[in-house]
Amino acid sequence: MGLRQNTEFRTATLEELSTILEWAAEEGWNPGLEDAAAFWQADPEGFFVATVDGALAAAISVVNHTEDFAFLGLYIARPAFRGQGIGFGLWQHALKHAGARVVGLDGVPDQQDNYAASGFELFSATTRFTGEVVARESENVRLAAPEDVGALIDMEAAASGVRKAAYLAAWFAPAESRQTWVMQDAEGIAGFCTARRCREGVKIGPLWTQKEEDAQALMAHVAATMGGPVTLDVPDTSAPLKALCASLDLTPGFATARMYRGAPVPVGDTSGGYFAVSTLELG
Repeated sequence: MGLRQNTEFRTATLEELSTILEWAAEEGWNPGLEDAAAFWQADPEGFFVATVDGALAAAISVVNHTEDFAFLGLYIARPAFRGQGIGFGLWQHALKHAGARVVGLDGVPDQQDNYAASGFELFSATTRFTGEVVARESENVRLAAPEDVGALIDMEAAASGVRKAAYLAAWFAPAESRQTWVMQDAEGIAGFCTARRCREGVKIGPLWTQKEEDAQALMAHVAATMGGPVTLDVPDTSAPLKALCASLDLTPGFATARMYRGAPVPVGDTSGGYFAVSTLELG
């Protein structure tokens, strides 16, 4: 099937990114209230739309985090434009932005076979956990300061395998509905998390600690200061956090497949640690 006449693929504007996130909300992905500005700072050239007769028909992001790594997300076609090749045409157009980079994505179940057909290989799964946790402020948890940001970016990179400096510098900057919290001990930063209010509840991501009690204290502090229910996206490679979420009676929801095209695949070190991904949209 050929594309409809007057179909155009182009880079999105910041205003259009806000619209795309509203589409994501309609799809049930529950984005944060202020995601657009921080996402945009990751790579302003990394968001794309398809238009048909000037109307927005589909969207995708392929954000270049480093010279070697990009992440694909926000792949949505509007219902009236599905099954016409428009989404796949935009997919092909947007992937050119990544060049020779390794590309990662978190694939929803009904798209994983399509991603595999485009050369993406399964690496692991990520499970979404949601529920209420006991709300309790901790005297060892404080708001992150600007001078913490470099260290937090390094800690997240050690866990995820990629240093996403532009994205996380914006993500860790305080916003009205998003805050980053640091677990402080006698030796310095023992862990941290970012929490943001969403259409429903509060999402925590990233989260990184080496100790169960620190992970639980951070989650409890978020619940006490920002409300709930809380949601975390936990990769299979972070088995201790999956076990903690289960012990707290958080409900496992849908699972996405972390897939990569190209090699070498970035692999962080979460052995014995507690790690939740920042977002499924940008990695």
